[in-house]
Amino acid sequence: MASLLRQIVAGPRARHPEAGLDLCYVTDNIIATSGPSSTYPQRAYRNPTEDLVKFLDYKHGTKWAIWEFRAEGTGYADSEVYNRIRHYPWPDHHPPPFALIPNIMASMRDWLQDPEAEKDRVVVVHCKAGKGRSGTAATSYLISEEGWSVEDAMLRFTARRMRSGFGAGISIPSQVRWVGYTDWWTKHGKIYVERPIEILEVHVWGLRDGVKVAIEGFVDEGRKIKAFHTFKRHERTLIDEPPSDTLSPSAEKPTSIEESLALHERQPRQGTDDSITSPSSTTSISKTNSSHEPGAAAALFRPEQPLIVPTSDINIDFERRNRAKYGLTMVTSVAHVWFNAFFESQYALQQSSSNTAASPEDANHALDPAKPPSSGTFSIHWDAMDGIKGSARKGTRALDRLSVVWRAVSSAETAPSSETLSKVITQPQPGEPVPETGRPAVDNSSLLLPPRASDSKNLGLKTEVIHSDDISRANSPVAEEGESVEDDDSEMGVKTHGLDGEEEVPQTDGAK
Repeated sequence: MASLLRQIVAGPRARHPEAGLDLCYVTDNIIATSGPSSTYPQRAYRNPTEDLVKFLDYKHGTKWAIWEFRAEGTGYADSEVYNRIRHYPWPDHHPPPFALIPNIMASMRDWLQDPEAEKDRVVVVHCKAGKGRSGTAATSYLISEEGWSVEDAMLRFTARRMRSGFGAGISIPSQVRWVGYTDWWTKHGKIYVERPIEILEVHVWGLRDGVKVAIEGFVDEGRKIKAFHTFKRHERTLIDEPPSDTLSPSAEKPTSIEESLALHERQPRQGTDDSITSPSSTTSISKTNSSHEPGAAAALFRPEQPLIVPTSDINIDFERRNRAKYGLTMVTSVAHVWFNAFFESQYALQQSSSNTAASPEDANHALDPAKPPSSGTFSIHWDAMDGIKGSARKGTRALDRLSVVWRAVSSAETAPSSETLSKVITQPQPGEPVPETGRPAVDNSSLLLPPRASDSKNLGLKTEVIHSDDISRANSPVAEEGESVEDDDSEMGVKTHGLDGEEEVPQTDGAK
């Protein structure tokens, strides 16, 4: 019965015919597997921890170690895997806080490339399904430590982990964006600057009625995601232009950083001007009565108080609701997008340098990663955003395009706390200690935790919240306590591969 349940949950994923293990060899020294479990009911349909350990012991002796990325908990105690485990957790369906990447890469490098250690060591990476978070870490390692190109690393992970016709191994747009960030980081000295970021404005084109917008970021070393601000109606201004579901050529151009910042400095945070000029167009922006709002408009969101996110990882979250009967609302759209202000500012600077430099090499040499630009913008279209649980499913269109205007907060503007000051993060060198995050305080505390409320978002009927009439943000109100926790397997189509690329790992008596 347990074997049948595992096959049902795995769906189109190929499993070992006898051992029943869901794993693949991405390379000869990197194994990706779905998260094992030692507790019921999960172990009835997931890899039993003892079976995975038996297989690894037989194939690799003492030469294996686990890197896990589950903010929801591992589902087993560290002692069950001989304490050969590294914890770098972050929430499911999201990219990692980039500050984790240097330590993840360094710790994997030290295990695999230690000249004084045994040869033929292997790294075992896992999250829940062994796809999104595991794939982000595995491909990032191939890029940063093995010299692979982004394309080759992504293709290898897809070829080894996914069945034909079930899409890419890393399919969540924001996670794909983070792999690109790792490539830039690798090519520019592996230097990353973590800074508090102030969100100055959010420009939205083609905004529909009933859309809510929130600004989120990581806290607790990346284990949790916090909503730092929910835009209210009085923080929104509408641009007087005809609504349109398609973008005009002029709308394709990103917002001018200089004009947006200059406008921000001219206008007081709690100003009462009835009309201002949009930095991105020549049309007039006026405070419009909400009862006369068009169905699709261009809008400008500006927080009335300084909105500061403690790290460079920013999430813009959207949800659209329509009021229904009996105190219910119908959620018709859900989407979000993550970006990192450090890398987006470097991309913009590199593009600007390329336009004036004699060659692309000259443009790269002109960059100083340790001194990134102090402001920037990020733009994206609706179709390129993340959907429900990282999928492409977002419901009906809630907007056409958005641009975020931001600036880095200087040390003089922040509180005298090491958690808020800007800091340059470099990858630990071989032999240097490498910190980790998320190690359980006691050995048996790794029980699975309920997902955060916004990870439970979905389309359909929801209970209406009284204060939501004055909110224009993109995430659902916090789910009530006692909400059922789904252990869904949304990442379908993965398969297993052996050491030499074969689709089935050879069966051994030790793996039974």
